[in-house]
Amino acid sequence: MSKVAVVVTNDVEDVEYTSPVEALEKAGHDVRTIEKNAGNQITGKHGLSIQADKGIDEVSANDFDALLIPGGFSPDQLRADERFVAFVKDFLLSNKHVFAICHGPQLFIQTGLANQLKLTAFTSVRPDLYYAGAQVLDQSVVVDSKHQLVTSRTPDDLPDFNREITAALAKN
Repeated sequence: MSKVAVVVTNDVEDVEYTSPVEALEKAGHDVRTIEKNAGNQITGKHGLSIQADKGIDEVSANDFDALLIPGGFSPDQLRADERFVAFVKDFLLSNKHVFAICHGPQLFIQTGLANQLKLTAFTSVRPDLYYAGAQVLDQSVVVDSKHQLVTSRTPDDLPDFNREITAALAKN
């Protein structure tokens, strides 16, 4: 069983949180939601209510085996907070599993490591990643095995995304 961190804040795309979390938990993984402070109530774009398990200052990449970054407007807000950027960067540098969907890959731009990654993202995010040097593909799911990175574009891609993230952790 792997321990998976999920970084989110308000306006996360509800299903991009619930669907992967359900798939991970069904596969036996321990999922923890990280926000600015433990106990914070997070509200999704469509009304989902999530309670943060941990605050960003209480955790490190060493505490987890994998990281999930759901989309919506949450990643755009998180990338303005250096603590979340550093957390994501630590995962990428430690070659741990990182899973991001839709707008989630926006956080990779701030890490300065986008130019090393092969990925996909939401339509409007793909050019930003391309200009940051990433190898960007327009596919339902992209697996960058060199960096243990799995990315997808939209909620329509969730079946492929969930299949690949659970398969990646099954190899641990």
